[in-house]
Amino acid sequence: MSPSTPAFPRAALACLLLATLALVPGCSIKRIAVKSVANSLTSGPDVFGTDDDPELIRDALPFGLKTMESLLATLPEHEGLLITLCKGYTTYSYAYVQSEGDLIVNSDYARSTALHERAFRMYLRARGFGLRALALRHKGIADSLAISPDRAAASLTKKDLPALYWTAASWGSAISLGKDRPEMLADLPAIRALVNRGLQLDERYESGAFHEASIVLDALPAAMGGSPQAARQHFAKAVEIGKDSRPGPYVTLATSVSVLAQDRAEFTRLLERALTFDPDRDPSQRLATIVLLRKAKGLLERQDEFFLDDGSAPDTTTTQENR
Repeated sequence: MSPSTPAFPRAALACLLLATLALVPGCSIKRIAVKSVANSLTSGPDVFGTDDDPELIRDALPFGLKTMESLLATLPEHEGLLITLCKGYTTYSYAYVQSEGDLIVNSDYARSTALHERAFRMYLRARGFGLRALALRHKGIADSLAISPDRAAASLTKKDLPALYWTAASWGSAISLGKDRPEMLADLPAIRALVNRGLQLDERYESGAFHEASIVLDALPAAMGGSPQAARQHFAKAVEIGKDSRPGPYVTLATSVSVLAQDRAEFTRLLERALTFDPDRDPSQRLATIVLLRKAKGLLERQDEFFLDDGSAPDTTTTQENR
């Protein structure tokens, strides 16, 4: 990926360099050196995304994120840092904080609530970095998105795609955990405008990531602009564009549309299909695939929590994957 790809394994070296830079006289020299470190951290191969040990990454990511925040204090307009921090906090929160809260919601409700609150705050922090990245080329865009979402989003170009996507992802994730907060639901038009603009600019971006995001938006009730039919169309496009190489669209459709429709058979079928993906098939997505496989397995084990029926209802649906 572009400059938004994290390279957190270099964070330890960055910290050593930062400590050394504190002894260097001259603000301009320090700034040049810090910028060099920031450029290094936000470019190059994503060795975290290719890792096969989620626990190792869980322990390492916070260190890298805080290192980047310390660099950002010196370089507040460094686009690579802003986008990487937006992506980093969003993915860390989804993969580890929110997911853990989801799994223990029935066994330890108090801890689950605390984890979800922490995840919510992380998503908002990520959104802040994303909006700052977009504001580098579009001054005042945060206010513009609140006043006239479609008009504000229309000003974004292909150069803005990484910041656009991760801002929408973090913002949408915050809303998913803040459905009881009216001020968050009021932001839905802004998120939809960003996702729609992403589709207009490049529907193939990150193997159909904007189509996958649209599944969630269109799984909302009709009164909030949702459409199950449109969600299934976005699912089909995400699978097509991604060459059916990722479990994400299957997990997303199952947890949104299938649950909303109370279609247990489809829910089960989608998640069982997700479990057939091999993390080594696409090394660049190895870690994400492992995390999603764990999520799919956990959801299947807890499916009684999502459905009112006893699991014996006949299968009457027809979806893209079983035609």
